[in-house]
Amino acid sequence: MAQQVFKRPESLKDNVFHYCPGCGHSIIHRLLAEVIDELGIREKTVGVPPAGCAVLAYNYLDVDMGEAPHGRAIAVATGIKRCRPDLVVFTYQGDGDLAAIGTAETVHAANRGECLTVIFVNNGVYGMTGGQMAPTTLPGQKTTTTPGGRMALRDGHPLDLSRMLALAAGSVYIERTAVTSPKHIIKTKKAIRKAFKVQMDGQGFALVEILSACPTNWKETPIEACKRVEQVVATQYPLGILKDATHEPTADNP
Repeated sequence: MAQQVFKRPESLKDNVFHYCPGCGHSIIHRLLAEVIDELGIREKTVGVPPAGCAVLAYNYLDVDMGEAPHGRAIAVATGIKRCRPDLVVFTYQGDGDLAAIGTAETVHAANRGECLTVIFVNNGVYGMTGGQMAPTTLPGQKTTTTPGGRMALRDGHPLDLSRMLALAAGSVYIERTAVTSPKHIIKTKKAIRKAFKVQMDGQGFALVEILSACPTNWKETPIEACKRVEQVVATQYPLGILKDATHEPTADNP
């Protein structure tokens, strides 16, 4: 008798992804859906995407979804979680959103220790609006607003927000991963699962930064873009756990 070993997750709608070839959003959507299914939290999960490529997550993830103005996803998610602490609430944000327009919301939510799960997709540009420079754009990287390459003196240095958030007193778990190879995808799924568990155990703020390719705005093939993430982007933003202050819940230490 044939045995099914692979199927579409129940938390993933049967819609065709609109993302550009080589974009990591579709992979990350599936990983989120798999984790939500495996944890059995679909009926009590709420996602909050803001503007940017991430905004259309509600077309693909079959869970309750809120909507937020650009940069305000964590603020909206904080309100939902405080009103309904029984829910599992996550945000799904790009680097231009979380690390630029939403910097204040992000930093203060982490410092307060809001019990949220944040999925931070870093592709180094404003993807949806034309490929402009983002806070995470690398030195020398050409974008539509830095056609000659990013210059630190003029444009500032790349912002490693995850490392900054690791210093916040209320942040519990911060990890940076990638989705450019099967090995990295497996690690990313484990990180997402742990970030959800941190919230479910009531421990505090958890964030997973995921390095992703943007072949369209980088003007590279999907294969070239994935290689660039591993060989160039990951040198500026090294993969790994930046903070892990988690503990196993017990009767005396919930």
